Amino acid sequence: MTTAPERTLPELPHWETEPADLSAAIRRIKPALRARIASSGRTVEEVFVAVEHRIAARIAEIRADQARGEGVWPVVDYADVERGTVSAEQRDKVRRRGCLVVRGHFDRDQALAWDAEIVDYVERNRFFENYSGPGDDFFGSVGSKPEIYPIYWSNAQMQARQSDRMARVQAFLNSFWKHESQGVRWFEPDRDALYPDRIRRRPPGSDSGGLGTHCDPGTLDLWMTRSHQQAFRHLFDGTVEQYDPWDAAHRTAASQYPGSTMCSAFRTFQGWTALSDMAHDQGVLHTVPIPEAMAYLMLRPLLPDVPDDDMCGVTTNQVFPADRKWHPMLVEALTGIPDISAGDSVWWHCDMIHSVAPVTDQKGWGNVMYIPAAPWCPRNEAYSESVREAFRTGSSPGDFPEEHYEREWEGRFTPDQLNETGRRGLGLS
Repeated sequence: MTTAPERTLPELPHWETEPADLSAAIRRIKPALRARIASSGRTVEEVFVAVEHRIAARIAEIRADQARGEGVWPVVDYADVERGTVSAEQRDKVRRRGCLVVRGHFDRDQALAWDAEIVDYVERNRFFENYSGPGDDFFGSVGSKPEIYPIYWSNAQMQARQSDRMARVQAFLNSFWKHESQGVRWFEPDRDALYPDRIRRRPPGSDSGGLGTHCDPGTLDLWMTRSHQQAFRHLFDGTVEQYDPWDAAHRTAASQYPGSTMCSAFRTFQGWTALSDMAHDQGVLHTVPIPEAMAYLMLRPLLPDVPDDDMCGVTTNQVFPADRKWHPMLVEALTGIPDISAGDSVWWHCDMIHSVAPVTDQKGWGNVMYIPAAPWCPRNEAYSESVREAFRTGSSPGDFPEEHYEREWEGRFTPDQLNETGRRGLGLS
């Protein structure tokens, strides 16, 4: 029996530091990616049509659920996560949709108490008297700035991050990913890195422009660094049908370069925990609940209608935009979360397009603390070194603007309050 010889793929240019001439780098990478696809005997247009068909099938499923009056977002009870009794049907829906709500992740009274603690923490440390406005233009490319507080080290946030209930849900979420392949264990599914993020507080009566459609796994580094080229290999070697958005291969050691990304860590899911009740029509999170949509985003700039030096608006120092100009098929699938109670948590696949809807005269509070699932892996272990130093000094973590409000604050969470989960998450044990 003879086997077909392995196909030699054209070498792709790559940059492990930000190129001096970004426009020239884009002009170089796009024809190289097209040539890689062409070496398979398929055109970019043929590969893109295959992706469109796959996404169209997912959109049809979503529309069918809506027509039957069924919720698009999977909903799982924390009690089932804890008992290991989440049904196969529920798990399949999470895998297909790439997002979910965990009901009762924390007791409602606990979540409301945390919300009150955060208010006390910021007020007694005179945050509002000293706040100088947003420390970055992170959301500049999507045209809005949500009500984000650059607070990381409150007791409430740290208690939630290191709780057993959070660890169980994170391990459950990590289990949807393929964490071993090609003889490599890409991450530890039962151990999460502690990734500190901010809080959002939006009061009743607020008018908010929301947050435009975007995604957060990176920006130009997704095309331009070797590790990401390997992670998305099936999109560029003519085997797009084999692309698996749940395969962690090469993502957990992915290279980055300055200005190209907003997250140094590998997150299986982004997420937040609700600190207030929120109705589904009050300026809430929406996603395109199709994990495979990343294939569309990655291939779209290679089509001939996009200028040679343009990646459909993706650039440095901004989030990855998704819009009706370049991605109309995807944006049409935006779907909001159901009603949320304090203590519920909301999660979405790290690649997924998401937005926050605008609201006028908001009814009730809209308060959350951002806590992702970020399993222990080389990439997250490397970031944990800077997280430990930020924790020790009360500084803003490295992924965020250097605002450092909490350095001298009273009531900051202290190292002696860490439990074993917190210590492991910081790489201290």
